[in-house]
Amino acid sequence: MNTSGKLPESFGSLVFNEEAMKERLSAASYAAWKKCITEGTSLDLATANEIADAMKLWAIEKGATHYTHWFQPMTGYTAEKHDSFISPAGGGKIIMEFSGSELVRGESDASSFPSGGLRATFEARGYTAWDPTSFAFIKENSLCIPTIFCSYSGHALDKKTPLLRSIEEVSRQAIRILRLFGDTETKRVTPQVGPEQEYFLIDKALYNRRRDLRMTGRTLFGAKPARGQELDDHYYGAIKPRVAAYMKDLDETLWALGVLSKTKHNEVAPSQHEMAPIYADVNTSCDHNQLTMEMMKKVADRHDLVCLLHEKPFAGVNGSGKHNNWSLGTDTGRNLFKPGSTPSQNAQFLLFLAAFIKGVDDYQDFLRATVASPGNDHRLGAQEAPPAVISIYLGDELNAVVESIIKGTEYKEADKRTLKIGVDVLPPIPQDTTDRNRTSPMAFTGNKFEFRMLGSSQSISGPNVALNTIMAEELGQFADELEQSTDFQADLHALIKRVFTDYQRILFNGNGYDDAWIAEAERRGLSNLVSTADALPMYFSEKNVALFVKHGIYTREELEARAEIHMENYSTVSIIEARTMVDMIRHEILPAVSGFADQLCQRAFHKEAMQVSCRYETSTARELGRLTDALAKACDRLESDLSAIPGDTMDAMVYCHNVLIPDMDAARATADRLEAITAAEAWPFPVYSDLLFSV
Repeated sequence: MNTSGKLPESFGSLVFNEEAMKERLSAASYAAWKKCITEGTSLDLATANEIADAMKLWAIEKGATHYTHWFQPMTGYTAEKHDSFISPAGGGKIIMEFSGSELVRGESDASSFPSGGLRATFEARGYTAWDPTSFAFIKENSLCIPTIFCSYSGHALDKKTPLLRSIEEVSRQAIRILRLFGDTETKRVTPQVGPEQEYFLIDKALYNRRRDLRMTGRTLFGAKPARGQELDDHYYGAIKPRVAAYMKDLDETLWALGVLSKTKHNEVAPSQHEMAPIYADVNTSCDHNQLTMEMMKKVADRHDLVCLLHEKPFAGVNGSGKHNNWSLGTDTGRNLFKPGSTPSQNAQFLLFLAAFIKGVDDYQDFLRATVASPGNDHRLGAQEAPPAVISIYLGDELNAVVESIIKGTEYKEADKRTLKIGVDVLPPIPQDTTDRNRTSPMAFTGNKFEFRMLGSSQSISGPNVALNTIMAEELGQFADELEQSTDFQADLHALIKRVFTDYQRILFNGNGYDDAWIAEAERRGLSNLVSTADALPMYFSEKNVALFVKHGIYTREELEARAEIHMENYSTVSIIEARTMVDMIRHEILPAVSGFADQLCQRAFHKEAMQVSCRYETSTARELGRLTDALAKACDRLESDLSAIPGDTMDAMVYCHNVLIPDMDAARATADRLEAITAAEAWPFPVYSDLLFSV
């Protein structure tokens, strides 16, 4: 059935958006709310009560019976505690109530959420506060109110609070720069983001037969199938009917929730797909991406599928990432990373470009830390995703512009002119929509930067908090310098040339997969934080702590708490995977293979009695015996090492990386060899060819 004609009416139908507010609020309350989101003013209780009442009536009309303060804790996707609208009215009757105070503020038990030491044990209560810049929506008959989440002492316990702080700070510093260029109209600069989301779809029945998938989200065992992605036939290929039905359902579900789901296609690996939204402000994009990941899983369940968001659910085929397309936009509709058509616009663009280049170089270690996770360790640097070394790809056209400014030479043979900032109009710089250098961690694509290192399961908040704050710092430094200038044009040219010259080491247009680049990056002095265990200590670097404390994004305690939580998560995930591996080896693989070996021995016995050759049976049984002994020994070692996890959080993370992970790799290698010589009917769970080609 064609539903395209209904789309304009159905889009956002479950969102209490600006149109719904304008329709249901008094002019005064609507104006107060608009002022709140544009100027940061607070709402008085009378206005909050009116908004709450309108929101409640709208939600009840849509079938909602409960409300929840929907927030994003420091681990997991989202969290919510549901309360019904009902209140007793006497005589066994009820009324439906929802007050302004209930809208604006809530309380929740925070004792089971990780806090990294920010919350004492006896301070179990957590507090939520409405984010009026993010629209409420209805999900499964509950009115979801996007909120921040903080501790009794006021520390941020969520992902939204620091994001909102960073949005304000980068706007403040960007406005200073715009004023220097004579822009008196822009009142606000907002980071804009479009996160591309990759995922796998597999059959639910097969998923339920894999304990590793159920417990960890990835396969801990699996021999390489006869066919993987070698034919390149899946990428952008025709979408299979079962997947197409899922994608249609997902689109319609997301559209009703106001999520701008735009693009859908098959990705490189079998059973891998991608969804990409239209650009939105970073706060909305972060909320929507969390909601998207939740809906991807729920919609899959309706189709007897399972959506896997793990970065590397299958060894030997591409894993899943999340490309974070980031730029800065003004409230007057301009993209500050789009080269203009006049000298002043070009100069402004080059200054913002210089700030970005300098910021990425200065804080490359922290940017790497923001994408560090146990899942992403299996993906980064694996010839399928950017390397762990951070660099910026500008493309040939813009790179030539930068080089001509650095060297003070003619821009191009054909142009025969030396570029002078603020005087010349730059040549047209085409927007790169072809992903020409997918090996680059940070690629300029015409009017934005595409940060490609994010893992598919992670929140985009952390990396965007970092990008916003880094940009605020560099713009602030530039503003401090240029606001004191007595010759703005000359000093602007000198500043941009100096930055391009001093920070050109971070620019790289070549193949990030080439070993020669890793050696070259080391020669340039770029950091190469290969693993999560290498990257997470960067949270404690004094340089990085000073950056976020200076701009009021995190306190020292909040930043260190996040590091503590990420390190603990790394160890916890590793331990769960190791225990699951032991469980599967002991209770599934060894008994199954031993039984198959026994069958072979019995067949060999009967064949010998009949004086028939039993070479296959005897040689295979011997190899199975050798490998099962090796696997049992590897399992013993893994169990022994699991019992020796250090108590200190950082020590535990390093131990898991240096000891448990190699143990697991060794056990897996042996188990995968066993799979290759064990009869299909004897192997205890579905193999890769089943999982990857069943949908």
